[in-house]
Amino acid sequence: METNESLCRDVAAIRAQSPLVHNITNFVVMNNTANALLALGASPVMAHAEEEAGDMARLAGALVINVGTLSSDWVRGMERAMDAAHEAGIPIVYDPVGAGATSYRNEVNYRLLSRVAPTIVRGNGSEIMAVAAGFGLGETATTKGVDSTTGSAAAVAAAQALSEHLHTVVVISGQTDYIVEGNRVLENHYGTPMMSRVTGMGCTATAVCGAFAAVNRDAAQAAFHAMMLMGQCGERALAASSGPGSFQVAFLDALYAY
Repeated sequence: METNESLCRDVAAIRAQSPLVHNITNFVVMNNTANALLALGASPVMAHAEEEAGDMARLAGALVINVGTLSSDWVRGMERAMDAAHEAGIPIVYDPVGAGATSYRNEVNYRLLSRVAPTIVRGNGSEIMAVAAGFGLGETATTKGVDSTTGSAAAVAAAQALSEHLHTVVVISGQTDYIVEGNRVLENHYGTPMMSRVTGMGCTATAVCGAFAAVNRDAAQAAFHAMMLMGQCGERALAASSGPGSFQVAFLDALYAY
């Protein structure tokens, strides 16, 4: 579908526009995702208080919702931000971290996704299958905390059903990334297993999807470019590192130098 040339055009647009990416994300990854967005050229903000979440979302080029560390007050902030972004026509990227692990997490995912359909949903195979099952779309999969127990290919059918149900683009991360828009399925084969050894790389991919969605309103193309960039930078980082610690630094450098 796309070449590195079109990916580079979107990267150039991100650096020229420096879109504000509003993240309501989890404690574990705030620093990681903020640094990745800065290295890419976007402008991150982390604001989860319900009193300001809607106002901040209206200022943003994209809203990223990540349910990794849930609490009831954060969920109310997510609701306000999603409502405001929807009303303003701002793209929303949703990460159902740990979907399938607990009944509360499943209920929150169903509640938020039923309230406002996001532009892009990104998760691992187990998470996507669990979210789809919450809408009665296929069988669920067991999630090991926040880790997938299902390969990405096994979740494609669930992703297609979820995409059609919510009218959204669904991204399945894994050894091969699948970008699904109804019957349209794109594959990204860039990447390295080292990315699974560093916390927050999936959450970083979600935030990067937000940066691309802010400058490219073709959501499938934006998500495809984001996953290509993540994978290519992961491969470059692996070549310049000796383990997970140095990989994190090399990955940020690869994003910056892309």
